[in-house]
Amino acid sequence: MKTYNIDHNGFYGDFGGAFIPEMLYPNVIELKENYNKITNEPQFQKEFEKLLKDYVGRPTPLYFAKRLSEKFNTKVYLKREDLCHTGAHKINNTIGQILLAKRLGKKRIIAETGAGQHGVATATVCALMGIKCIVYMGEVDIKRQAPNVARMKMLGAEVKPAKSGSKTLKDATNEAIRDWINNPIDTHYIIGSVVGPHPYPDMVAKFQSVIGFETKQQLKKIEGKEDPDYVIACVGGGSNAAGLFYPFLDNEKVKIICVEAAGKGVNSGESAATSVLGKEGIIHGSKTLLMQSDDGQITEPYSISAGLDYPGIGPMHANLYKSKRGEFISIDDKDAMRWGLILSQTEGIIPAIETSHAFAVLDKKKFDRNDIIVFNCSGRGDKDLETYIEYFKL
Repeated sequence: MKTYNIDHNGFYGDFGGAFIPEMLYPNVIELKENYNKITNEPQFQKEFEKLLKDYVGRPTPLYFAKRLSEKFNTKVYLKREDLCHTGAHKINNTIGQILLAKRLGKKRIIAETGAGQHGVATATVCALMGIKCIVYMGEVDIKRQAPNVARMKMLGAEVKPAKSGSKTLKDATNEAIRDWINNPIDTHYIIGSVVGPHPYPDMVAKFQSVIGFETKQQLKKIEGKEDPDYVIACVGGGSNAAGLFYPFLDNEKVKIICVEAAGKGVNSGESAATSVLGKEGIIHGSKTLLMQSDDGQITEPYSISAGLDYPGIGPMHANLYKSKRGEFISIDDKDAMRWGLILSQTEGIIPAIETSHAFAVLDKKKFDRNDIIVFNCSGRGDKDLETYIEYFKL
């Protein structure tokens, strides 16, 4: 049977692997050799599930959006990851990785962040466990995500600005990798998305898969069947999408829609629509689809949402695109911002701008009356209020 899951070499089809400098080998090999063994231990599972329940607030609701459903004459459900502690799905992964880091004897945590949600989630679990935390963040993102920077500092994290390149997520990741190379023994790098060298894409997807597995259980109770007709999520690196898609990857009756940020237009020169603009290449240790020039230089992405402002996608998503298992739709800033308002005023839920990209699919695609559509409502809009205020002159 054809599978869209990872193989034993760390590849999703043609994408994935670990393409890393020699100095990173000890770190990555240590993780690769231990992560499955440790995370499958009953004691680890018990501790992970208890923290997800008592600390994160899981299970998150699967909410039937009545007014949206009526408006578009279909069944729209929202998986409410915006209700997780810290305001987004990112905490699921950081809880898993901090437990893993502790079992590996690490004393120091580093992370990268774009929109700041992963940085906040990492700072949160480091405070919870009493472990030193350094978060790398692009200078541009530090300015546009000031509330999240303040939250990280309140939680005791040191926020280090990335001042090179576009001063956004890609550059923050570069700085974090440099740090890891220089501190291989005592440091664990908590990557926030399904990117990076194997085993990170698989590890992050597994920690986030709680989203999809809960969705199945909840749909069974509500609709009498586990499988929706469509699962839809925004994709930058793609951890929220991977978490929702995970249990459905090999079930081709469930259609997968990945929503990318078109920025100011796919062909405007200011976009982050990797599936359309990308070519196969290597970024941050894995082979994937990547926006690059003819001579292989990474081109700068752009999106109004800091969390989708990344020049590549995770290898799982690259394979979904190449194999045509996933349908990719690009949404520009204008439509994403408009949908931030629509969701707010139709359902009383203010979404993160990343999340609002996904909902714009309702304008682009016709669904049947009995279709069950699950959107990953991956983050709340508190962190983006400044951008919303400026854009709409609120």
